[in-house]
Amino acid sequence: MDLKVLATDLDGTFIPLDDHDDHRRDLGEVQRFLSEHAMELLFVTGRHFASVQDAIAQHTLPSPEWIICDVGTTIMRRDAAAADIDAAAVSMQRVQAYHDDLAAIVGPIATTDLMKQFSGIKGTRIQEPEKQGAFKLSYYADASHLESILDQFQQKLEQISAPYSIIASVDPFNGDGLIDLLPRGVSKAYALRWWAEHMSVPPEAIVFAGDSGNDLAALTAGYRAIVVHNASDELKQNVTEAHRLANTEDHVFVASKKATSGVMEGLKHHMTKLR
Repeated sequence: MDLKVLATDLDGTFIPLDDHDDHRRDLGEVQRFLSEHAMELLFVTGRHFASVQDAIAQHTLPSPEWIICDVGTTIMRRDAAAADIDAAAVSMQRVQAYHDDLAAIVGPIATTDLMKQFSGIKGTRIQEPEKQGAFKLSYYADASHLESILDQFQQKLEQISAPYSIIASVDPFNGDGLIDLLPRGVSKAYALRWWAEHMSVPPEAIVFAGDSGNDLAALTAGYRAIVVHNASDELKQNVTEAHRLANTEDHVFVASKKATSGVMEGLKHHMTKLR
């Protein structure tokens, strides 16, 4: 049987929302569905790896074979020596080939070099050390002035000809603006494409589920897409319009349910069309 894949964001998408017992129930349904249909599970998240481990433990999530984390700048694979699936979340190794690919993009300009350039931008503060990465520099930003702040970041990048790009979003839980500086062209979508090519998985075999701005590229990259109900109207419109222009309207499903339940709803919708 050909490999089929659910690639999913975590927060606001796969993880059950607080006080939603139906999400907890449907998390079990998703697990059974993946097993019955021999679908591989891949997490694609902005969280750093340790935070993903915490989420797996806290929410009793199934342990995936692969994790794309740090907004697409790290790929982790389960250690082949780990026989116990319950230990999979703590028995994973960084994929060095992907790390080397990103290193070639940025060359000698490290994130520590960028930090000096952005230190004086009003309305921003650097995120906690554990949320930074070898190829990821992250800031909190005043969401009410996010557009002007992004313009300043872009100007700084152009001034020093840094091979980095900006991904911005707004935290749906607390309203914080979020800014990530990543190697130019790199995103969740870039990492997922690299993984799919590495694993020889065709786009038609992948379903991607998401809810926020940093999921947009992956939701419109040619995979089957699930936009959960709690996503913003803007994201729903952008994803729908991108698929309309690409003549792939049948690839996108806007769920009527939130988070985990929306993922389950979308899987049922897409299953008959997966190769």
